[in-house]
Amino acid sequence: MTISEINAYPAYIPTTLDIGPAQAAASLSCCVIEVKTEDGVTGYGYTAITDEEVIVSIIDNLLAPDLKGMSALDREAIAERIYWMVSPRGQTGYGSHAASGVDLALWDILGKVTGQPCWRLLGGARSEVPLYVTFGFGSFDREQLADAARHLRSDGVRRLKMVVGHHALKRVAAGASMSDILKEDIERVRVVREAAGDDADIYIDANCSLDPASAQWLDDRLKDFDIAFFEEPLRGNDTRQLANLRARGTRIAAGQNEGQLFRFRDLLTSGAVDVIQPNVVICGGLTVGQKVAAMADAHQVQLANGGAFPFHNMHLHGGLANGGLVEWHLISVEMGRSLFTDLPDRDGDVLRLPETPGLGFGANLDALREFAAGPLSKGRGKG
Repeated sequence: MTISEINAYPAYIPTTLDIGPAQAAASLSCCVIEVKTEDGVTGYGYTAITDEEVIVSIIDNLLAPDLKGMSALDREAIAERIYWMVSPRGQTGYGSHAASGVDLALWDILGKVTGQPCWRLLGGARSEVPLYVTFGFGSFDREQLADAARHLRSDGVRRLKMVVGHHALKRVAAGASMSDILKEDIERVRVVREAAGDDADIYIDANCSLDPASAQWLDDRLKDFDIAFFEEPLRGNDTRQLANLRARGTRIAAGQNEGQLFRFRDLLTSGAVDVIQPNVVICGGLTVGQKVAAMADAHQVQLANGGAFPFHNMHLHGGLANGGLVEWHLISVEMGRSLFTDLPDRDGDVLRLPETPGLGFGANLDALREFAAGPLSKGRGKG
């Protein structure tokens, strides 16, 4: 299982998102990492919510030359080597994205060699995982949000997530009014609650785009709508301020873009979160994801998938006994369908895990080459 070749395929994928009568343009930039072995086994990893040009450069110029000749089965040795190459002083950022892509490809190889799906190699706790559906994007107006919520409820979805504070601090810096943004958020949550019904679970996500005072102000005015959790309300996932917000009775989730174990440790030990959300396409792959899950178990904090990309994260939550909700992020699902083959589909708000060895799906090589040959996105991130 000696590594013979590592390749990185950047992609920027525009698409149209259709949720019943609601429609909006969406896009995603990402990178697929291909690891080949001398035995002819190939694995495919993935990372996103990053500048894919930087990831390609890290893979091609730094990691690939150094990792060739190592065994693809030595995941811990490779993870440690990558750490010292891309984050030698504990930095977070691009390094963990590159590490995630390589690690997922190695797990894909391990599954193919053993003939087992990754979720079973991780422990085989369950053969299906519960989903929540992220649909309430900033590009939808109130009427579209209501239409989309009603459509999803009719399709068997009870758990719904929507964006609030959409790029709020960034927009305020450019002259927008925080008050106007938050008042509109209140109305958007109101129409979703009315459309979804009282028995729906509604989650909100600010994508680290609010200051503490604004997050508290918004949270106070959303109490009547019975929010299931408030995901990443604060800039930088400030652990002290998250703990303060949580102490006011708000259920907090965070962790989707964290890339170092000490960051997850700090979120847990400071009492900042009710739900910890390692994202295996960012945190360092399944190798790091299972370590975060162990810390969460020790602290009796719930585990969930935040940050999208259910087809990779489903393995962590299906494999481990303390696995939780997987995010069926509708934009990332559509992007995945452009890059991969034989992807599983949800049944209402449940996803049955594949029995196919490895990650359980294949790479669309023609699409990867086509996207890689096109113009790069300059890091446009997640739509």
